[in-house]
Amino acid sequence: METSRDQTIIHSLVEIADNLVENFDVVDLLTSLTDRCVNVLGVSAAGVMLASPSGELRLVASSSDVMQVVELFELQANEGPCLDAFDTGEPVEHENLANGTGRWPQFAEVAYAGGFRSVFALPLRLRDTTIGALNLFSVDESPMDESDVMVARGFADLATISILQHGGAIETQHVNEQLTRALKDRIVVEQAKGVVSERAGVDMREAFSRLRSYARAHRLPLAEVAEAAIDGTLEASAWLEPASPPGR
Repeated sequence: METSRDQTIIHSLVEIADNLVENFDVVDLLTSLTDRCVNVLGVSAAGVMLASPSGELRLVASSSDVMQVVELFELQANEGPCLDAFDTGEPVEHENLANGTGRWPQFAEVAYAGGFRSVFALPLRLRDTTIGALNLFSVDESPMDESDVMVARGFADLATISILQHGGAIETQHVNEQLTRALKDRIVVEQAKGVVSERAGVDMREAFSRLRSYARAHRLPLAEVAEAAIDGTLEASAWLEPASPPGR
């Protein structure tokens, strides 16, 4: 008999796989991935970075505002687990964070100040192609259970396949086009979050939730809804009504 946790894992995998349809939204997919990691794996926060065609990582999704700050600093400082996982194409095993010490002293100091005490990172990789990395943070020093590590790898692999397979064969041109679009969409969504946050008087995370809920309810790409919010053509109900839960 399946346990509640098993059912949640299966539902999460089905939700990610459900994005293997035409015109799925990469930003929405990876946001779902970070949310599922937190809900299923018991980690405190999760974040995903994707590589631009030039090979530079950019933050695309994070499960919390604190996580976003830490991840952005990781990019600024040019040190941290996501960068190592992407550069090597290998997982960064459980690492305890000590304030200002260890493998990544600058990054560790900021992460520690944010309340995190340990980290684990996985590359988003399919065969010889690595397109980004997944960061998993915890507020305690206990390592993830091996079963949770396996689930995390399943989530990361399925998300990677979803991104690479979308729109055609796995070729350099297709990969670059897909990643470029995802990174551009992320910029548009960030701008729209600011617009909705100001108009609705809510924080940035709630603003994103409302945009995302509206896009799903109306079966529209998240980036298209974000563009409408920026240019003023999005109907007011998109940000005035409370957001529904992000799950399908």
